[in-house]
Amino acid sequence: MRNFREAIYKNNFVLTSEWILRPETDAEAIRIQADLLRDHVDGVLLTDNQHGQLHMSVLAAARLMLDNDIDPIMQLSCRNRNRIALLSDLLGAAALGVSNLLLVRGDRVPEGFEPRPKAVNDINAKELIATAATMNDDENLRSPPAFFIGGIVTAYNPKPGWVPKMLIEKVDAGLHFVVTHLCMDLEVLRDYLKHLIGNEMTRRIAVVVSTAVLSSAEDALWLRKHRPNATIPDSLIDRLAASSDPKMEGVAICAEQLAELATIPGVDGANIMASTDLSMIPAAISAANLAGR
Repeated sequence: MRNFREAIYKNNFVLTSEWILRPETDAEAIRIQADLLRDHVDGVLLTDNQHGQLHMSVLAAARLMLDNDIDPIMQLSCRNRNRIALLSDLLGAAALGVSNLLLVRGDRVPEGFEPRPKAVNDINAKELIATAATMNDDENLRSPPAFFIGGIVTAYNPKPGWVPKMLIEKVDAGLHFVVTHLCMDLEVLRDYLKHLIGNEMTRRIAVVVSTAVLSSAEDALWLRKHRPNATIPDSLIDRLAASSDPKMEGVAICAEQLAELATIPGVDGANIMASTDLSMIPAAISAANLAGR
């Protein structure tokens, strides 16, 4: 089985994919998706009730992934659970062998979701990161979990002299890696990474950039509107709209992005999402022809 943490530490260009769990997702659906992606990625990110979407618990899905030889990256959201529930899930993850975590505040549930759930936010993301890091060193636990702890950042154009204070605080709390929100504007990404490098952040954490295999201009517009802090340039949307085969054009765009991401200083890997067809992810990886993977 490929291992996300090992791939990060070996300085390879890490590849992960993102699965959106749905109400109908069951053990067989996870097996099918695992068969599709197992040989192409180092880990799979499981989002935690993204957009208020109901689905099986991410902890159960993560264990099913391990059973199917996929290394899961389990997201836990402060929006959805109080402190005790989050601690229980962390202890459960440790017991089940789930070590990769993406710990986030959680975005606001979209309008129109009825009956509307109440956001919990008993603790914030920095506190949750510190809690997981403390558990790694807790001598009272019979088997310390050795969590590999991640968080979320947004790539943008910072002002000169910008210092990533919030990120520094999370790194000091125990962060090991970050995954960016969807960013397909590579000039914005380069500028953001220059500031992280200037603040020596890339010496302390790994940076995985989220990109997407877009199936159509409509798909791109939906993601740009509904994904938090998503950046998709108009030029890519126009390119999809003008294509006679937008699905294959989306594969080509993603392959180009992956190949370029592998050359950007400070980037340790890519997280690939596909909102309509997961089979587009292996196609894009193959087309990117990433030497050495």
